Amino acid sequence: MSRHAANSLRETTLPAILLVGDGVAAFAGLVLGYRLRYHSVLGALGLEVTGARFADYLPLLLLGMLFLIAAFAQQGLYDGRMLLRKQQNLNLLVRGTAYWLVSYLAFSLVIKFDPPISRLFVVLAAFATLLSLWLWREIFYFILTRPSLLPRLQRRVAVLGWNEDARALTTEINAKAGHPYKVVGHVTLPVAGTTSGLVSLGSLDELPEIIDRHRIDVLIAADLELPRGDLQRITEQCERAYVEWKVMPTAFQIFLSGLSLQTVGSIPVLGVEDLAITRLLNRCAKRLLDVLGAVIGLFVSAPFIAVLGFLIKAESPRGPVFFRQIRVGAAHRPFALWKLRSMRPDADTTDADNQSTRTDDPRMLRIGAFLRRWNLDEIPQYWNVLRGDMSLVGPRPERPHHVEQLAGLIPHYLPRHLVKPGMTGWAQINGLRGATDLEKRVRYDIYYIENWSLWLDCQIILLTFVRWKSPN
Repeated sequence: MSRHAANSLRETTLPAILLVGDGVAAFAGLVLGYRLRYHSVLGALGLEVTGARFADYLPLLLLGMLFLIAAFAQQGLYDGRMLLRKQQNLNLLVRGTAYWLVSYLAFSLVIKFDPPISRLFVVLAAFATLLSLWLWREIFYFILTRPSLLPRLQRRVAVLGWNEDARALTTEINAKAGHPYKVVGHVTLPVAGTTSGLVSLGSLDELPEIIDRHRIDVLIAADLELPRGDLQRITEQCERAYVEWKVMPTAFQIFLSGLSLQTVGSIPVLGVEDLAITRLLNRCAKRLLDVLGAVIGLFVSAPFIAVLGFLIKAESPRGPVFFRQIRVGAAHRPFALWKLRSMRPDADTTDADNQSTRTDDPRMLRIGAFLRRWNLDEIPQYWNVLRGDMSLVGPRPERPHHVEQLAGLIPHYLPRHLVKPGMTGWAQINGLRGATDLEKRVRYDIYYIENWSLWLDCQIILLTFVRWKSPN
């Protein structure tokens, strides 16, 4: 298949099919929402609406479908580069449907529709539509990732130069069979670097022939230690061949999403701007979610705390129910973290103790093992969230000794204290708890900080209950 034909399939044909399929799935979901509202037992939950015949509702259903598809298009869901990005697509689908739900409800309050729009219908239709779209997208993604079609959709990548960052990038790409990128090989530079283990596509002087021969879509520069003239020539060659030219910013090891180009006078300067999670309105929104979640959490968990407290005292009468330990919070400030006691009262649990608790620790109570297995010992941390020491979502809080120790061992460890620690977090839901790779855990924490959004917090809270993995 020619490069033009492959691009046409990826950039035009399949996105058009996806758009039409989304339209059909969205309309089917809206019809299902109508059926659930007016022709099922769920209809009894809402107020009676007269004139709700399907023929009367049909124009509103079609209008709702158009608004929904427009919301998806506005978020870039029909860009050819999004075809193989399954998780990102799902996130945008949920976000677009949520926007549609809020907008539709707002319109129904302001504008008098004929027939009147039932708010229960809007809610049921949103859930039904999301389910319908998810099923259709699963089928579509399954077709796209078939061996006969996938290579024609992946963007072919050549790496310019080689270093450890390039190795990490290729490892990340190769780890997933359906990744949007496929690394074809690397272009060697005049100064030989670390051996890549990839296929050598040729030298820098042969770049135009390499791009044409291997149908390169993306050229990623791992090493920019080149003369200014060579860099300009590479850029021009990529522009001439319509190849995306990307650079790995090795000078910036963290907070890459915060990079922005500014001008100081007339001179462009690339640097790290403020992060979304540090902006005032975002901090207020996050705090509001924390307070709401903490109040609900304390109210719901109060009976469980009472029962678990009784069991703790029954097994270990001499000790307290709650356990207090100093942890490091935002801006490196220490705070008292509260847990349900899971160990004997005479256990050495001071901050001077360098040992982490093992699964078979002899100091552990029988009820304590159960508490830790299901994270029930952390329920009192809702009080820490309510006090403002912690957040519902954030990096795991560590003890002062461990912070001092890890700061000297793990690169970029301390920036995780820019935000409040959390009861759950991006690293925790991905299984990075207990005796796991600490460097990887820090990378996940940094990813959360630089990619924060209120929607990401809500996702992590929901995924805590479905993707929770016990620590090793």
